[in-house]
Amino acid sequence: MNAIALPAPRVSLLRCYALESKHEFLRMLRSPSFAVPTLLFPPMFYLLFAVLFNRGGGDQANVYLLASYGVFGVMAPGLFGFGVSVALDRERGWLTLKRAQPMPPGAYLAAKMAMAMLFAAVIFAILALMAITLGGVHLPVSSWALLFAVDVLGVLPFCAIGLFVGTWINGQGAPAVINLIYLPMSFLSGLWMPISMLPGVIREIAPLWPAYHLGQLALTAVGQVPGGATLQHVAALAGFAAVFLALARRRLVQSA
Repeated sequence: MNAIALPAPRVSLLRCYALESKHEFLRMLRSPSFAVPTLLFPPMFYLLFAVLFNRGGGDQANVYLLASYGVFGVMAPGLFGFGVSVALDRERGWLTLKRAQPMPPGAYLAAKMAMAMLFAAVIFAILALMAITLGGVHLPVSSWALLFAVDVLGVLPFCAIGLFVGTWINGQGAPAVINLIYLPMSFLSGLWMPISMLPGVIREIAPLWPAYHLGQLALTAVGQVPGGATLQHVAALAGFAAVFLALARRRLVQSA
């Protein structure tokens, strides 16, 4: 008796990406060592320096700190969400297992990017709520929308940097290396205090850091700096993303 061949089930490519993204977001949300500092540090910094320590400092200072601490906050999901998790996945063999599964080749990285963007959106929402209710910040709807786009899309270059680190460093050393990138870059880019208050040498080398360019875009969105150099900042961020993504891809291909 001849066996009847059953048609292969049709699988939606979009559903594969959506499910992988959902599970990646839940995975990171359920990791206290990632979710707690990522979601709490930016609001804590804003509460301390924009609300408590800035009494009488004026609304403009609160607006500036909303933009700069927003950038400081959204860098973390990209750097740590990729750098640490990719390093751990490589070390535990999870990345090898993912490659062996019948799933779209780009779903793993796309899910991590979606996770980082979702965390960035949550961070923006928390900071925006605090800025309105506690900081007395009032911005046009267009400025809020532009700042939201800058924060959510601006996480992508840091995803590329985190991916590059995660392909080279082991899981145990990745958090330390990411912190050595994250914290000094934040300071040197003028995210903790206005760039004009930093020494001249630091101001001159600030454009070397992607956080500086994202910070300038965020400040432009809220009207703190003129927007004449917007295209240059966008091009710089795209360049950083392309370079580190290419380096990480080369490393992944070599280790396959």
